[in-house]
Amino acid sequence: MTILIVHWAALISAFLVLWFLSLFCLLPIGLGEVHPETGAPKNPRLLLKAGWATIIATVLWGIFYALILTRVVQI
Repeated sequence: MTILIVHWAALISAFLVLWFLSLFCLLPIGLGEVHPETGAPKNPRLLLKAGWATIIATVLWGIFYALILTRVVQI
């Protein structure tokens, strides 16, 4: 039981790390115009970028999980 909990905790934490890494890589893309006073982008499109980060993280996590199932990577 403990091994199963650790296995899933490692998989969930790997997904979260991949998601945040994807999001932070996508944040500077397509900022466009900025407010002259604050320097913040007028339309940052955060929901769109979060969606793309989810798709990218899911694909990368799937590859990571496939490597675990084929015992190339062991956790």
